[in-house]
Parts: sequence; C-alpha cells; structure tokens
Amino acid sequence: MNLKKLFILFVCAGSSFAVSAQKWEPKQATLMTRFAKDVDPEHVLPEYPRPQMVRKEWMNLNGLWQYQPGAAGDALPQGKLDKTILVPFPVESALSGVKEHHDRLWYRRTFTVPANWKNKHVIIHFGAVDWLSEVYVNGKSLGEHKGGYDPFSYDITSALTKSGPQELTVRVYDPTDLGGYPRGKQTLHPQGIMYTSVTGIWQTVWLEPVAVNSISDIKIVPDLDKSAVKLTVSTMGNTAGATVSVKVKDGNNVVKTVSIKPNIETSIPVAHPKLWSPDSPFLYGLDITLNKGGTVTDNLSSYFGMRKISVQEDGGFKKLYLNNKFLFQLGPLDQGFWPDGGYTAPTDAALKYDLEMTKKFGFNMVRKHIKYEPYRWYYWADKLGLLVWQDMPSPNSYTEHVPPVDTAEFRSELTRLIKTHWNSPCIVTWVIFNEAQAQHKTPEYVSMVHKLDPSRLINQASGGNHFGVGDYLDIHSYPPPGVPYSKTQVLACGEYGGIGYIIPQHTWKVGDTYIMINNKKDYLNLYDKFTKDLTLYKTNMGLSAAVYTEITDVEVELNGLMTYDREVIKGDVDKIYASNYAAIHDNLFIKNVLPSSQKESRNWKYTFEQPEGDWFKTNYSDAAWKSGQAGFGTHGTPGGNIKTIWNTNDIWLRQDFTLGNLTAAERDKLVLYIHHDEDCEVYINSVKAAEISGYTSAYTVIPINAAGKAAIKANGKNVIAIHCKQTAGGQYIDAGLSLLSNTRL
Repeated sequence: MNLKKLFILFVCAGSSFAVSAQKWEPKQATLMTRFAKDVDPEHVLPEYPRPQMVRKEWMNLNGLWQYQPGAAGDALPQGKLDKTILVPFPVESALSGVKEHHDRLWYRRTFTVPANWKNKHVIIHFGAVDWLSEVYVNGKSLGEHKGGYDPFSYDITSALTKSGPQELTVRVYDPTDLGGYPRGKQTLHPQGIMYTSVTGIWQTVWLEPVAVNSISDIKIVPDLDKSAVKLTVSTMGNTAGATVSVKVKDGNNVVKTVSIKPNIETSIPVAHPKLWSPDSPFLYGLDITLNKGGTVTDNLSSYFGMRKISVQEDGGFKKLYLNNKFLFQLGPLDQGFWPDGGYTAPTDAALKYDLEMTKKFGFNMVRKHIKYEPYRWYYWADKLGLLVWQDMPSPNSYTEHVPPVDTAEFRSELTRLIKTHWNSPCIVTWVIFNEAQAQHKTPEYVSMVHKLDPSRLINQASGGNHFGVGDYLDIHSYPPPGVPYSKTQVLACGEYGGIGYIIPQHTWKVGDTYIMINNKKDYLNLYDKFTKDLTLYKTNMGLSAAVYTEITDVEVELNGLMTYDREVIKGDVDKIYASNYAAIHDNLFIKNVLPSSQKESRNWKYTFEQPEGDWFKTNYSDAAWKSGQAGFGTHGTPGGNIKTIWNTNDIWLRQDFTLGNLTAAERDKLVLYIHHDEDCEVYINSVKAAEISGYTSAYTVIPINAAGKAAIKANGKNVIAIHCKQTAGGQYIDAGLSLLSNTRL
C-alpha cells in the first residue's frame, strides 16, 4: 500500500469514527524500515494482541485518532480535536504522522458496540501508554494508570450509552527525564546510548465482551520434575460453585482433560512431556472453559511450554541448566527501538523479524534491554525458541541532574510487569537493574521477585553493583568479553562486543562506539575471536552466559549486527552462526605449560625505561632490570591480578623458562595465554612470536606464529620477552604459555 495515498476511513469493524477525506502520511525519519510501507492505516497491527489468553470476539481500536497537545490543568476537551495521529505509534515517531514531542496529549475517537455484545460487559484494553493516562468514555473518567510498559484495562459498561457512537478520550502525561519513573533508554536530549523519547499510546488498544461471570486471568507454571503443569484460573463475578474445564493439547490432539476449581492452583499431569527448548520449542495448547450451573459463561485458548530453568553445581562452578542439562546461553542485546516507529514495530512481521534474525545468527537467548515489549514479542520468542533475559526499565539511566527515584512506583511497576509476563516460557531470567542505573534496595527487590516468581532466576544487576544476592554475578566487558569469579553464583558477561561498523546510507548519525572496524573480513574475524574467548571461559572458568552488544544499530550506536533500518546485515549470517554455534556447543581446553600469574604470581625481570640494544634477544643482559611479581598494572583494571604497580606508558618484561619434553603435536597446540592492556609484542628466544593490538578485559589465548613455535626449545632454557604500551585508562600485562585443544588435555 502507498503510505501517502488519500483515503477515507469508513465505518468498519463496529466503529462509527469517521474522518472525512483525511490525508494520512508518515513523516520522514532519518531512516525508515522496509516494513513501513506495509502499515495500513485502516488495519494497524490487526493481530490479536494477547496470544496466551485468546477470545474469539474482540474489536481493534488501532487506527487514525484525533489528538492535540495538552497542558497542565486542561479541562476535558469537548468535541473534535484539531489534529490526527495513527495509533499506536508514539507521537515522536514518524509513523504516527506527527513526529513531535509533547509531554501532554489528548486522544479522541468514537466506536460503536456491536449489537451481538448486548448483555455482555465491555472491557477496554490498553497494551501500554507512556506514562500516566486517564481514560474517559462519554465524558466519564474510568481511572488513571501510571506506568509506561504494563497493560491495563477498564470495564466501560456503565459508561456506555444504549446505542450509537461512544466517545473515547485519553489524557496522557509523560515527564520522561523530569520524573523519577521507569523509562529505560528514553531521553529528551538523545545522544550516545540514550535515545529519542516515546510518549503516549504505543501498543494496541482493543475491546472485548465478557460475561458477568468470566475469567479474569490465568497463571501457568510448568513443573518438569513432576511431569505436570500448575494452572490457576482466576475469575470475576459470582463463580461460587463454578467449574473450569481444561484441555491440554498436542496440536489438535487432546492429551489431557481435567475439571478444576477456579481461583485455586491445580497441578495437571502431563505424561511423557515434550520439552520446550531453543532447539525444540514445542508448545502445548490449552482450552479453558468456565461453567456455572451447566452453562458455559466464558472460554479462551492459551499455550504453555514444559521447561525448567535452574542452577546446578558443575565442575566447581554454579552453572545454568535448562531442562536439567547445562546449556551455555548466548544472545544479543535487544533494545527494541525502531527508526520509524520508536518503541512500536511497524508491523507484526517487523516485530518477529528481529527474533527470526537472532535465531539465524545462531543465538539461543536474547536480553531484552531495559524495555518491555507487547505480548506478541514474547509469543514469537516462545514460538521460535529463544530464552529471554527480561530487564526492568530503569528510572533515570545516565542523565545528569535527574529527579530522585520514585521507589514506590518502581516497586509497583516491577511487580506488575513480572505478573504480566510470567506465563511466557521464553522468559528464564528477571534482570532487576542494568549497571548502576538508579540502583537501590537491590537485596530487597531480589527477595521480592523471588517470592513472586520462584520458578525463574534473578539477576541482581547486569554489570552493576553486586551484593551477593540473586543467582548471577554479571559483569560488562568491552569490547572483548570477560569472566567474573564466584563459587556461589552463576557467572555471566551481560554485555560485551560493541563492534562498530558504519554502513553508508544506512546510518542514523555517526557516533562513538567501543571499537570501529571498516571492512567485513576484520569485522567477522574479531567477532569470531570474541566467541572463542567465550568458549575458553565456558570450558575452563565456569562462564555460563554472555550477551553481545547488539542485534541492531540504535540511533548513534553503530554496533549492531544489522543496521538500524534492518536493511543491511553487516557480516555473513552463516559465519556468525558458526561462531555462535561453536561458543554454545564446543569446548576449548587449556593446559598451562608456562603458568601465567592469573592465580599464583610468578617473578619477571622488568623495566619502565627504554632499554638499550636488542632487549628481546636471548643473550641480552637484564641484570640491571628490577625483579617483581606479575601481573603488572593499575588496580581496578578488569580481570587483573595486580601484584606490581605499572602506571607508566611502557613496560618491558623478560623471563627465563624451561618446558620439558613436548611432542611435535603438542608444540602445534601452543598458544599465548595473556591479558594485555594495551598493545604488546611478544618474543620467544629472540623471535617475534606475536604482535597484538587493542586490549583485553580478561585472560585470553593468542596464536603463536610459526616462527615463534619453531624457536621454542623442548629442553633447555627459553626466554620470553614482552613490550606493552599504554595510552589511556586501566593497564595490565601478564602472560604464559598453554596448550589449547578441543578435547580434554
């Protein structure tokens, strides 16, 4: 459909809202996705919005609404508003047709209740409105809602007139930076890692009819160890003496039928359960029917997955287990922003696309970064088979001079958001804080979330302040991944990578990133190097999970695997898939032959002054150099074991060593086991064995070139010599030699 066509919105789907000869066209954003052309203003996001609680009768209220900016203290507007907006795209977005920021808004439309809904209660649902909203029907206020991410609803029956058009008005206020409420990455001053604000209705608005005695909610908890699913069917109205019929289905086949009582958790056996996992995301269907006095008063359909997430002792570390087996979890950071829709994907196909690409890249997990999504995003994650780490949106991110956090509101929204999405099998971890953004009362929230949902794991703070609570110790490490150390918590690298790659004509704006690459070959090589680090950390240091930054570029952040408009994939999909597959499924075992000082310090000769002559030669005299324990560097450098302070620009190191007998096959497996910050050159027996640029955040392996390997003496004295340079930030150097193999050494 041509987005710029002139159209007349006729009475349709029970609506009598008519905009005579109105012209709608999207504004032009800096970048637009190809999905924008599929936005049909008469059928905006027409899919049923709540896949785990589906009723057949409903009415979609998305589409062209009237709107106008508001002001504090406004009275309820009377009559037509003077502008139009395409709901549910936020007012700042191009697809809304407005592309302006207003902290206060009024929305208006009319609708007609279908005649066959007579004697039913009519419920209006809002997927999400950012941030405060008040809903009126025919001038009657139904109440206020605070919170920009959770769905809410009202029974509007008492406010309806007997016939004809019904007037719906919504008042919105969103303080963004000026309030201490959860807002994630939104700001009124976009720059760096903070993006364009989102205001107003940004998820589907819809109506549905329900009986007086009906189902209000369901809660589903799989119990894999008991081959059962625990189900609670909550009801409203007078359901005393009512029963609930439940059918568990495998496709079209009914595998279990039970009758249970409403409002009571019941364990339903599921014999020989088919498990849900990223490799096999099998979903059981549910048909749920409420009966009272022999009459069916409500029925709906749902689904669930039989899966278990847990922490188990494994090889001296706490490890992540899915369905009672260790599974290394690897996924991208997913911020959920769209250049043309803001928080709102242009279409359901667009919403699904990012998750489809996540699977094609070979990931088995995704971290939903300080944003919640519509129900359908989780539905696609459930269907496609992706584990989800769900972040709680932070109140103030990194903006200076922010107002204090409204802790009561944070607690309320955290509680509501967990309850909203706890039926999705894809969600395996709740992440309460990101880094130290507005972090407060961490142990208290961990305890609260655990009581709310003991079936999932809790990440106290991804990359933030750590208090030894929850299930994870999660660090952020850029650009190479790192690994923390703990014997009591799961080890995770909750962010790493951030490899920047600019694609001309597909860039919102050039900004900073952690490291910039200018060609596909180097981009893919560096990506693969980082996944090999993960494999090493997983195999030898207990790492259970890692999150790559990120799935797409976002505004001035240019470190996505795809461009912000989703038009260009920056590296070959099959090569990224192979790298990720190896990190998840393969092992890299190391055996020290010349131990580093990562755990136990070793002595080196060193100097901070430029040596005279060939300092790296075997016969060079280092008698005037100092002797000290490695590692060398400054305190606070990630991953370092600081024993000798090095805070100058350069350091030169030498050490004599013997290896004993090495077979030719073992010599081929030799690598440097090194932590360098920053550039360094390594010599073995006078031969340059490696030249390394950049820096690491943890110990990693670096290949030794053929000349370096050939110079090593299996018996007798060897000399390793290193020069390391430092320009800014933390600094560290330490190295050893190890054997590296895909099989246990």
